[in-house]
Amino acid sequence: MPGRLLELHVENFRSLRDVTIPLGPLTVLVGPNGVGKSNVLKVFDFLASIIRTDLQPALEDRGGFDEVGFWGGEKPPTSMKIELKATWTTHASPKAPDEYALTIRRRATPTSRHPHTLSRHETFRFKRTRGRGRLITISGDEAHVVDERAGREDDNTRFGMQRLSSGLSTLPRLGRSDGGEEVTRVAERLSSFRVFDVDVTAARQPTRARSTLADRLQSHAENLAAFLVQLSADEERWEHLTTDARRILPQLEAIEFEQVGGYADRLAVVLHERGLRRTTPLADASFGTVRLLGLLAMLYDPHPPALTCVEEIDHGLHPQALELIVERLREASARTQFIVATHSPALVDRLQPHEFIVCDRDESGASIIPALAEDEVKEIAAEAGDRPLGELWFSGVLGGDLTEDEL
Repeated sequence: MPGRLLELHVENFRSLRDVTIPLGPLTVLVGPNGVGKSNVLKVFDFLASIIRTDLQPALEDRGGFDEVGFWGGEKPPTSMKIELKATWTTHASPKAPDEYALTIRRRATPTSRHPHTLSRHETFRFKRTRGRGRLITISGDEAHVVDERAGREDDNTRFGMQRLSSGLSTLPRLGRSDGGEEVTRVAERLSSFRVFDVDVTAARQPTRARSTLADRLQSHAENLAAFLVQLSADEERWEHLTTDARRILPQLEAIEFEQVGGYADRLAVVLHERGLRRTTPLADASFGTVRLLGLLAMLYDPHPPALTCVEEIDHGLHPQALELIVERLREASARTQFIVATHSPALVDRLQPHEFIVCDRDESGASIIPALAEDEVKEIAAEAGDRPLGELWFSGVLGGDLTEDEL
């Protein structure tokens, strides 16, 4: 996989008061409802929105600072922070990663019409061919580029900025020597982030035969039919997808496309099922079948984003389907990166200790992520012998509720 996220640090974002989450090619967030799994995914959706629309619109679309900031405690926060470590640029490595940080601050003002003002501070550090590299800082209405190797800043490396514009949405205009290529690469990765959650009603709909929406599977699979039509042109990839679908749906014989109502320009996904004298349109298929096809389409996407987050991946699926889904997630994580949320013990049973993170929540409403370090999970699993990881988590052993004597 061409570079990946290594770590996410968040302060004061919804339930995420202060969390640092290590990220692998496949990271599964495990925990009951309400502990903050979805809020981790919302962080990445927020970052992608900042690149696509800029900081102010991204905040406004989510209800403003009060809605995005930490919800717990007696007083609302005055700042929030998001930090990423990754290996996206040419010379980055796990020991010398790209580092991006965004801090948004809110302060009170004396006017009743505008009781609060917002400001942002950004830093972006990346490695050059040798030495310490470049540090870009954005604060107020200026951006500064510092050559850390030389320990100096040139007067020509100061740029005017709009006060609430995101640096990553505007700084790709920098010259090559100042880091324009590196900023562009990171901005492209962030803007491609996809939080995937199949909207079954929308995914059932037919498509135009020559749809312009077929190149990229959308976040709610609302263009599923168009995407599958295009994917079917790749014979090898299509054969793998349909084989997987038949493995989970034993009655399924084939997935095809038929004209809708005699109109040549509209196609519907139809299922050939054993024992039925007619095909089943996707519009009449079960919730779980539609959701399964959406997930398989995502996993066989030939041009995936840098990161795909999946909300409640087990929702609507038979437990026997989860083994194949985990297999395909591991395979696809060689091409892209996944962060998946679940509360299914059956799915956790199929994971390795390094692939999942236990999530919890304290009395103040703050998420505890991870609730256990990877070494602690491995130690508990070793002491428990052959008991599956999902059983250990569901029983409370991996949630910290039981003592060692109760293993």
